[in-house]
Amino acid sequence: MAAPDLFTNARSPRDGATLRALELPGADLRYAGHAWAPAEADALFAALHEEIAWAPHRLRIFGRDVPTPRLSCWIGDADAVYAYSGARFAPLAWTPTVARLRGELRARYGFDFNSVLANLYRDGRDTVGWHSDDEPELGAEPLIASLSFGAPRTFVLRSRATRARALSLELAHGSLLVMAGATQRLYQHALPRRARADGGRINLTFRRVVAGSMGRGAP
Repeated sequence: MAAPDLFTNARSPRDGATLRALELPGADLRYAGHAWAPAEADALFAALHEEIAWAPHRLRIFGRDVPTPRLSCWIGDADAVYAYSGARFAPLAWTPTVARLRGELRARYGFDFNSVLANLYRDGRDTVGWHSDDEPELGAEPLIASLSFGAPRTFVLRSRATRARALSLELAHGSLLVMAGATQRLYQHALPRRARADGGRINLTFRRVVAGSMGRGAP
């Protein structure tokens, strides 16, 4: 039996907000380059930067505590506890703007999330390395909605089997990238450093955590 199409109920008022499929063998990857108009995206960046309790996190990697090269915040429903790389995160309460964006994802695309990992990349030196969002509490084929505001950055994917680079995508200010299906099982993704990033970038990756589960890996 074919898997249900998670995007059949998608409805968006503007062409730029329509999710369009990207070609990646075996994956389900959709992108809207202008899900939020520039002026609205500017206002959202400012509000998120002000509201969210940004903090440096430390992860345990190969027996050492290592600071992440970005600032982060885990936000969500009270039972959406998340754990990875030896760290356990209880969610902070929804801020007004993050809650508004969760509601917009539900109204426009029919997505239902109970948590979000917010990352602040202060400049081009802040980064995230190769990983898959495949923690057990996200389910076998997680649906992840990634919202980008601020300076554009390049998002890359590679095959987990061969490590061959598979796709490179410039994530625009006000864009939405949705990963679903077997994407996390088949591919890893990263955000490389950029020598001349034009300012900071805020990324929100909305997820659905199964209450009571404990994870591994990295966001």
